[in-house]
Amino acid sequence: MYDLLKGLRIVEGSSFIAAPSCGLHLLQLGAEVIRFDNIGGGPDFRRWPLAPNGLSFYWEGLNKGKKSIAIDLTRPEGRELAVTLATAPGKDGGIFLTNFPVGGFLAHDKLAARRADMISVRVMGWADGTTGVDYTVNAAFGYPYLTGPSDQTAPVNHIMPSWDLLTGASAAYSLLAAERYRRETGKGQEVRLPLGDVAMATLSHLGQVAEVLTSGADRPRMGNDIFGAFGRDFLTRDGKRVMVVAITPRQWTGMLKGFGLTEKVAALEAELGVTFAKDEGIRFAHRHRLFPLIEAAIATRTQAECGKLFDESDICWGPYQSVHEAVTEGPHFKNSPLFAEASHPSGHTYPTSGPAPSFLGLDRGAAGSAPKLGQHTDEVLSGVLGLSSGEIGKLHDQKVVAGPEK
Repeated sequence: MYDLLKGLRIVEGSSFIAAPSCGLHLLQLGAEVIRFDNIGGGPDFRRWPLAPNGLSFYWEGLNKGKKSIAIDLTRPEGRELAVTLATAPGKDGGIFLTNFPVGGFLAHDKLAARRADMISVRVMGWADGTTGVDYTVNAAFGYPYLTGPSDQTAPVNHIMPSWDLLTGASAAYSLLAAERYRRETGKGQEVRLPLGDVAMATLSHLGQVAEVLTSGADRPRMGNDIFGAFGRDFLTRDGKRVMVVAITPRQWTGMLKGFGLTEKVAALEAELGVTFAKDEGIRFAHRHRLFPLIEAAIATRTQAECGKLFDESDICWGPYQSVHEAVTEGPHFKNSPLFAEASHPSGHTYPTSGPAPSFLGLDRGAAGSAPKLGQHTDEVLSGVLGLSSGEIGKLHDQKVVAGPEK
């Protein structure tokens, strides 16, 4: 982990993906992130995928390096402790990250009543406060009708929680923007970031709002064809699939030269009255005439032969691999500086990712292990809230807080 945000203290009360991933991004850049959960774990504590002993690899992945305090949030004393922790003094504190509802005991106005410069970053489903998760937000904006084979009529959900991940990243930079604003003005604020708003903004950024409003229709499904460019999966002679993308003029001309298709494609251009070299949109428009040429050329070669040719011709390509193949055999995982071995509460030691950005000239540092639930309860109560050992012991006796399970 880097130490770029060293000293910044963020209290996190959250679950699932978007808000915890925000905390993880900031932690891996050097912030101290203290996560509070209910004693026994929150709703995501045993979320799949699970280790054989039932502990969650998912929870470990999103919370590595964070400090964990376990509080009974069903009791007034526990809720008061969570509020006190979120609003604890210090110029680099007073920052709360959550996906708790807008109202309730962790509402921003209640926190700001304790600390005037309070920053709250609140991940939501929909802007009106109604519940939404990645899969329902995705369904609401049409992507399942764009995903899947071209002859498919039913919606196809994709496996990647894109809106959660985008929202988590957006929440991270929004939190840093709010913290900078506070440093400049002394003023705190609440930042609300609904998954639905992130999805709508993305539709706009990618031109899809303009596309459907001007055309009056949805874009049809295209299977594995890349929209607006030349790209698709192809089958090699040895029965392996490769993804091939020729977006730039250099990639396109390199592919034609490498496969000996320059003359055939020139004849097709003459027939159609077009030039493919400089316009990826033209290549997309006539992909059904171009694909068979590339398909036939790739089908005569093994994946290894195709790969050699692609590399020599500066063509963008990649083999299709399972997750297991990618992790155990893939060249990108092998010796990646992102990963270091770390032991986790599940009892397993495995390569664990640190931050994705590379700040050249700075040491990335160790990835860090996930905490046991409640592992840092006493440390946080003492170090952040200044409670004495007697006061901490009393909270344990009253079962308001808990340490890690033995």
